[in-house]
Amino acid sequence: MTATTTFEIRAQQLDANDPCAMYRDWFHVPENKVYLDGNSLGLMPKSCVQRLSVVAQSEWSEGLIASWTRAQWFDLPLKVGDRLAPLLGVGRGEVVVGDSTSVNLFKCMAAALHLRPERKVILAESDNFPTDSYMAQGLANLIDAVEVKYFDAETDPAALADNAAVVVLSHIHYRNARVRDMAQVTKAIQAKGALVLWDLSHTTGAFDCQLNQVNADMAVGCTYKYLNGGPGAPAFTWINKQHMTDLVQPLSGWMGHASPFDFDREYVAANGPRRLLCGTPQVLSLSAVDEALKLWTEVDLNALWEKRRLMSSLFIDAVESLCDSHDLQLESPREPRYRGSHVAFFMAEHGYEVMQALIARGVVGDFRAPGTLRFGFAPLYLRYRDVLAAVQNLAAVLDHQEWNKPQFRNRSVVT
Repeated sequence: MTATTTFEIRAQQLDANDPCAMYRDWFHVPENKVYLDGNSLGLMPKSCVQRLSVVAQSEWSEGLIASWTRAQWFDLPLKVGDRLAPLLGVGRGEVVVGDSTSVNLFKCMAAALHLRPERKVILAESDNFPTDSYMAQGLANLIDAVEVKYFDAETDPAALADNAAVVVLSHIHYRNARVRDMAQVTKAIQAKGALVLWDLSHTTGAFDCQLNQVNADMAVGCTYKYLNGGPGAPAFTWINKQHMTDLVQPLSGWMGHASPFDFDREYVAANGPRRLLCGTPQVLSLSAVDEALKLWTEVDLNALWEKRRLMSSLFIDAVESLCDSHDLQLESPREPRYRGSHVAFFMAEHGYEVMQALIARGVVGDFRAPGTLRFGFAPLYLRYRDVLAAVQNLAAVLDHQEWNKPQFRNRSVVT
């Protein structure tokens, strides 16, 4: 029996016994395509088409301004937050959805500096997703004496947190899918007097998360990846209730006011997470996220987390077996409990071209410079046979040097 046949049998057995298989029918799945980029933009739920049609053709075109009340547009940021709360391990009335992840990072870092006024350091991981660092740098440039300090992947952030107001961390690393021990890290940093701001962009909908259980301080994240909220969908913010009374966020827009329609000149923050809002809610985008999150009420989360583990493990095993003669190095943790829902392999040369050749075959992953091939596994809609097909196509691209064509060397703006 060949290695390929062994993996085909394994994938068939896993598909035959997949308790999550029915979820795939909820989504529009393009034909002749294996989509392994759900870690950047998830598939579209079929029901979103009808929902957006209702919002546009009824609530907007006919209801107009009255829809802020009748269609409850005004409450969408908190309504969507309540749908999201179970995936974060928090309760109703604790999460708000609005603005982008970058903007919400800025709000939380500024709020942390206000909560720890005697401390002037924002501590950040040096190889985090760049926007986390960029927003920290931008904030530090606005406030005298505040500075951004960095630590590398091998350093315990708690060891450097003595003077930090806030430590900014990704729970799951965007490039290599490494998972941090949220409970242990949070406790250690808080013992040094600092707050922890978790970026959950690669966690929510892909990995178990219990913010209240670990007594986390703050968290932000996007909704267009594993939550399938659509391109540019608004992000979420959560702040521990113990901090909310004293919380001051810098973007004190009118929607965060205690009484926005009193039109007072002086700002008075609303109670609870509404004070984290800034401007007018993005109704079309929020409606799409609201619709996408409805699906999660029917999802067996434990089965979903197990499928994530099995899928990524199948992929790693198959790549290392079927592509073993090529220069591919596993960047992601091998142990599943330390690995998120995407897998990264590093190629010292021609990684971009290999990914473009793979996409031309209908297998969609993404490339992260300088040499990372990244493959995301969204267990809501992927099948194990898709995972194996991706590896078989990757092997063909490498074996036949299909990547070595001029059209695959032209770099697009989005990689």
